[in-house]
Order: sequence, then C-alpha cells, then structure tokens
Amino acid sequence: MPLSGEAIRTMNYVDDISVTLRRILAVLPSLTEEERSRVAEHIQKSEPSYASVVAAIEAK
Repeated sequence: MPLSGEAIRTMNYVDDISVTLRRILAVLPSLTEEERSRVAEHIQKSEPSYASVVAAIEAK
C-alpha cells in the first residue's frame, strides 16, 4: 500500500530531526562542560520530547 502524502511529510520531518541531532553531536566537542550541561538540561526539558512522540506513535 502506498504511503499518503502526510506520512511522507512526517517521515521528512524525522529526517530533519536527524540532521539537527547530527549538528548537535558535531558541535558538542567544542562546548565547555558548563555549556554541555546547560544544553543537556535544555534538551531534557523540551516538550514534546523525541521519546514522548515515539510513545504517542506506539500507543496508537
């Protein structure tokens, strides 16, 4: 069964997230420990989180 346009767009969003995460990983070595800690805290507090989106997908 072919995917709908909405499913394809959603998969493209996931690809965009992956690109963003690769960029974050690439810059982490240049950050100080304090900066890394603050970035980690910011990621942990962000909503919706990647984990909450995966949970929502699996729940349906």
